[in-house]
Amino acid sequence: MNTDFITDAMLDDWRRQGFLVVRGVYDAARMVEITKWVDDIQHWPETAGRHMMYFENSSSDPSARLLNRVENFVAYHDRMAGLFDSELRGACSRLFGEEAVLFKEKINFKLPGGGGFEAHQDAQAGWETYAPLYITATVIVDPATVENGCLELAHWDHRKALVGDLWEPLEGDQLAGVEFVPCPAEPGDVLFFDSYLPHRSAPNMTNDPRRVLYVTYNKASDGDHREQYYADKRASYPPDIERQADKEYAYRV
Repeated sequence: MNTDFITDAMLDDWRRQGFLVVRGVYDAARMVEITKWVDDIQHWPETAGRHMMYFENSSSDPSARLLNRVENFVAYHDRMAGLFDSELRGACSRLFGEEAVLFKEKINFKLPGGGGFEAHQDAQAGWETYAPLYITATVIVDPATVENGCLELAHWDHRKALVGDLWEPLEGDQLAGVEFVPCPAEPGDVLFFDSYLPHRSAPNMTNDPRRVLYVTYNKASDGDHREQYYADKRASYPPDIERQADKEYAYRV
């Protein structure tokens, strides 16, 4: 696996700040392929017991139902599975200092009118149940701008610890000393951040989508938890098509 794009200087930055922004990991030709795969998945039908599709109401037109994200799809898309087992896993292995294993994967679509995400740490979603530390690699599919809700990453005194409560957005004193800096990015760029880095994003109020692949890994020495994670998530927060009309669901993992 080619990890040459993670330099020693980048490793120093990673240890200090808990994130990296690596420009141009994938060239235009490769992004044509990756974008086609994202297009394919975006148009899959909702299917119970398979990939997991979640929807939201548009912030600009509450009557419109928008695809928010798709998870648990690598078993049904060989090309994506290959992508996640190549440079991305190799890069995360280098950042961990040991072999990485896939924990979860999703595409956040943030279509026009799609909502934002409040400030949070990924570890707040109960991930410590499975392993103590994760790295997420985000592959930028469409241009990510301030206007369409690009990621905003915390510049702070980085530490690998929870500063917020489980399943609640960060707020008030929990954000003392945190400066959120927007990170506009182009297709083919990859952003890496660990599971304790606070981040957020704004709604997409433009006419263009802001699709991003989120691929999360943990250390192989901490175990392979992907299958159990998705079993737990399907039980506690199933995709829309699997929900019972008279039941309320609370996001847990």
